[in-house]
Amino acid sequence: MYGAQIAFKNYIVTKGIWGSEWVGLKHFTRFFNSYDFWRLMNNTIVLSFYSLLAGFPFPIILALSLNYVKNKLFKQSVQMITYAPHFISVVVMVGIILELLDPRRGIVNIVIKALGLEAINFMGVPEYFKSIYVWSGIWQSVGFSCIIYLAALSSIDPALHESAVVDGASKLRRMWHIDLPGIMPIAIIMLIMNTGHVLDVGFEKVLLMQNPLNLRTSEVIDTYVYKVGLASQAMNYSYSSAIGLFKSVINLILLVIVNKIAQKTKQNSLW
Repeated sequence: MYGAQIAFKNYIVTKGIWGSEWVGLKHFTRFFNSYDFWRLMNNTIVLSFYSLLAGFPFPIILALSLNYVKNKLFKQSVQMITYAPHFISVVVMVGIILELLDPRRGIVNIVIKALGLEAINFMGVPEYFKSIYVWSGIWQSVGFSCIIYLAALSSIDPALHESAVVDGASKLRRMWHIDLPGIMPIAIIMLIMNTGHVLDVGFEKVLLMQNPLNLRTSEVIDTYVYKVGLASQAMNYSYSSAIGLFKSVINLILLVIVNKIAQKTKQNSLW
C-alpha cells in the first residue's frame, strides 16, 4: 500500500516516492479520457466474463462424471490426462497452440484442407482471439479445478446415495438432488473468488498470443499497463500504477457485491 501512492504522484526515480510531486487524480483522469480506455475495458471484461461463464461449469461436470466411474484405473488415467496440462508453462502452452493453429503445418488446418476448405490464419483474425484464449485455458485448467469438486463430493454422506438407490433414483437424479446441492457451497465460494478477479485477465498468455493482426481485440488492461510502465522507452510508472490501482478497486467492489448477493440469497459467502 505504501507504493500505491505513486499513482497520485508524478513519480521520478531519482526523487523517490516522498520527493515526487503530488498530482492527485491526474493520471486516473488521463486514463479515463484516453482513446484506449473503452477498448481496453471492453476487451478485458468480455474476455474475463467469457472465461468465467465458459469455464465455470466444466470442472463440475467432469467431477460429477468421474465420481460415478467404477474402474479405478480408468478414473485415475482420466484425472492424470486432464490435470497434466495445468503444469505446462504458459510459454510452452502458447507454443503448442501456435503450432496446432499454424496456417501451413498446423494439424487443425491440415484437417480443414483435407475437407476441401481454405486454410484459416486463426491467430490473424481478431474475432477468433477470445475463443482461442478461453477454450485453450479451459483445456489447461479444467482437470486441476476438478480436484476441488471431487474432494467436496467425497465428503457427501454415502447413506444419501444408498437411500436414493433403494428408492429407484437414477444416476442423473442422484447428481441433481444429492451431488449438486452437496458441492454448491464450494461452487459459490469459487464463483465469488473468480468474480473478484474479473479485470485480472493476466498479461503473460495474452501478450504471447498477441500480434499486430489481432491487437484490436487482444489488448487488455494488463498488457497495456506492462507496455506503458515497462516496455516503452519513456517508462511512466505513475500512469501504469494508476491504471493498476483502478483495476484493483473495481475488483474489490465486484467481490463485495457478489459476496453480499450470496449472503442475501442465504448461500455460503467469504465473510
